[in-house]
Amino acid sequence: MKKQLDLTLYLVLDPVLCDGINGMVNTTKFAVENGVTAVQLRSEQEYSGRNWYKAAQALKEVLIDTQVPLLINDHIDIALAVDADGVHVGQSDLPVEVARRLIGEDKWIGLSVSNYSQLERVPWQLVDYLGIGPIYPTPTKKDAAEAIGIAQLTELVKAKQCPTVAIGGIGVNNLTEVIQTGIEGIAVVSAICGQGDIAKATSDLIRKIRQAR
Repeated sequence: MKKQLDLTLYLVLDPVLCDGINGMVNTTKFAVENGVTAVQLRSEQEYSGRNWYKAAQALKEVLIDTQVPLLINDHIDIALAVDADGVHVGQSDLPVEVARRLIGEDKWIGLSVSNYSQLERVPWQLVDYLGIGPIYPTPTKKDAAEAIGIAQLTELVKAKQCPTVAIGGIGVNNLTEVIQTGIEGIAVVSAICGQGDIAKATSDLIRKIRQAR
């Protein structure tokens, strides 16, 4: 059975900011205890497949007794190996049709989009949620597209046909305008990963989201 998919506060783990696998595990523990509703393990070229498997396995153990799903970015083989709750794919990754065939019907699939042209090509019957962004400039994803801003995000949110999360440069100081577009949630990396007090950083984000709603 699928875990619930609540996009309110979606944590994307960065192994560099979190200082390795143990850091990602500890970050996840504190973040989930303080309000994170979904966790994604994002791939980095510096990590081998074996290390990604170890990281995914460790994160699965942390989340197994919670309702917070674990999603694996791009690496469907690792998602299958650890029985993760789903995968997230980008525009240059495996096509959604292939990802769905491999992962099965009982797993979540998320897809990244950054403009209206990509939104028009979304196979809505196959995806469970979208990630839209980057909203603001972000240093944590080297190959990120140009920031789209709030005006374009608002238009994309109006046209979407499934739950959606915004990502890219979002933090406590600018999330209010993002949430007020009507989007279901925000995804963050550096707003939690690498923070000195993970619990406080997470609870501050949750409080701000609730205020914005």
